[in-house]
Amino acid sequence: MPSIGRVTKQPDGSFRGYLATLSIRKNIEFVANEKTKDHQPDYLVLAGDVEVGAAWNKKGQASGNDYVSVSLAAPEFGDRTIYANLGRAAGSENENEFALIWNPNS
Repeated sequence: MPSIGRVTKQPDGSFRGYLATLSIRKNIEFVANEKTKDHQPDYLVLAGDVEVGAAWNKKGQASGNDYVSVSLAAPEFGDRTIYANLGRAAGSENENEFALIWNPNS
């Protein structure tokens, strides 16, 4: 599956990096969301001071591994929401670096 960006987990638990497609390259940040209900996202995804998505901490049903599920929406995507997961960044030895892996069939 194609990577559409990279982020690095920060000491405070947030993630910082970039979103990159053929027409977009923006710095993004996942900041902790002050949840008041369980179904709310664990993170808000920001490009500067603009909210462009949300992310949830999840656990894989088959593997039992923790991962982060991401949903992105912006006028540049038209009426489509982009779904992705954070996964190990190929070629990186940094255990805090993650690829933003697009899920085109979600």
